[in-house]
Amino acid sequence: MEARQMAERIARILYKKKADEILVLDVTHLTVITEYMVIASGRNFLQTKALADDVDDALAEAGIALRAREGKDEGKWIVLDYGSVLVHIFHPEDREYYHLERLWDDGQNHVEIDFETDGQAEA
Repeated sequence: MEARQMAERIARILYKKKADEILVLDVTHLTVITEYMVIASGRNFLQTKALADDVDDALAEAGIALRAREGKDEGKWIVLDYGSVLVHIFHPEDREYYHLERLWDDGQNHVEIDFETDGQAEA
């Protein structure tokens, strides 16, 4: 699966699981560590953990291996590393504090996803 397809799939999984403020950024021209970042928020610590588990479970079923996971125990900022896609799931207060969008959003690298009309969502 190509990086953009994976990022879009992750965003749809998060959407179906009621994540807030889902943002997909193409960062290929900004860094060599990854191609896409998916940033989302859970409403509380339990939801951030559940969202991370849901993404990992769905991608594992598709044969996509997780390289690394950080922050699951705390549930404030969970990072899932799939190589070409990094997933950041935040507790709302931590997302506001760290504001990753400020660092990685150049105003032209948003990946638009129409969650309402795309029937390819997978959970």
